[in-house]
Amino acid sequence: MADDLLSRLRPATAEEWGPWLQAMSGAFGETPTEPYLTTPPPTAELDRSLGLFEGGQVLATSGIYSHTITVPGGVVPCAGITWVTVAPTVRRRGLLTEMMRRQLTDLHEQEREPVAALWASEAPIYGRFGYAPAAYRGGLTGRTERLRLRPDIALGTGQVALVDRETYQPAATAVYDAVRRLVPGNLARDERWWDRRLRDLPDQRDGATALRFLLHTETDGTVTGYAAWRIKGTWNDDTGETDGTLIVEEVRASSTSAYASLWKVLLSVDLVRTVKAPMASPDDPLRHLVTDGRALATRQIDALWVRLVDVGRALSARRYPAPIDFVFEVRDPFCEWNTGRWHLWGHPAGAFCDRTDRDPDIVLGIEELSAIYLGGVSLASLQAAGRVIEVSPGAVTQASTAFGWPVTPWCPDEF
Repeated sequence: MADDLLSRLRPATAEEWGPWLQAMSGAFGETPTEPYLTTPPPTAELDRSLGLFEGGQVLATSGIYSHTITVPGGVVPCAGITWVTVAPTVRRRGLLTEMMRRQLTDLHEQEREPVAALWASEAPIYGRFGYAPAAYRGGLTGRTERLRLRPDIALGTGQVALVDRETYQPAATAVYDAVRRLVPGNLARDERWWDRRLRDLPDQRDGATALRFLLHTETDGTVTGYAAWRIKGTWNDDTGETDGTLIVEEVRASSTSAYASLWKVLLSVDLVRTVKAPMASPDDPLRHLVTDGRALATRQIDALWVRLVDVGRALSARRYPAPIDFVFEVRDPFCEWNTGRWHLWGHPAGAFCDRTDRDPDIVLGIEELSAIYLGGVSLASLQAAGRVIEVSPGAVTQASTAFGWPVTPWCPDEF
């Protein structure tokens, strides 16, 4: 019976989107709303989906978004794994494993994206399929009365202005395209993904206002920064005073002065006592722009999970700030084509990775290799946890240096 279920997995059609969405949303405890109740959204790629259909019901779902992700020193095609659900009535039948296996096998056999990534709803699920946390979010929170910019921060001569969405989106797109290539974990956004990011349905605001937008413009008219935010207004019944929260969706800029100027405005909004930036980088520059660093609390949590689909292509695609000439013995029981010894030669200007029969310098699993891929997780830390074997003395220290990156990986886009 289980084999029969697995053989019936197939892509969804546009006509099946309605029940597909209902099943998927229900599994995440959500109630779907317009505008895409019966018609797939522009970002959907149903030809890359897999599902189990039975008697008019959808019992399992999964999908892939075609992304491009920034990696240290470059960009690489990335399969964004999404929509993964299994109905409780068909649990423990191998459906999740089969969907994961088919996704990764197809990527490999069709020589598509060498890297896959996802946001994990539950941490214990995806490690057994080779995924590992590679980028984190900071969850910044602070009380406005304690958050003041340092007096030595130069704000420049640019101006910050409130704008409408029609003005904001094209200007923000240009700034984002310039800065995303500097931050590992950032994803390319075309118009479809910008529209999705700025979709602002009233029933999804959780009592907050509609999105509001800021642009920072230099004296020559060049836009060098943007911010999107909303306010959740509340009142303290004991004091009769406002206790509003400003929720920052995103702040990006191409210069320190633009970034600081945007935050100066955000920290000065009336009737706000708390500022939250739940999707901010754990190493957000704001932490170093304020006079009281302790006033800005962080709650670091895993965000983007990464999985190398093709070890050779993935390691060849990134750059290494320190020269590396090592052999890694990789263990990948879920994708056997990755198992074996790989010779990595790389430096700041380029890299090449291919199979070899040389003795290994380091032995590790695909989870560990995937975790360090974006440069934010230390190989030495994984060794200290007993998850990496050092064969050549000093190899872990040298490889940790080579795989590191000066910019902390960060992905502000959930999918």
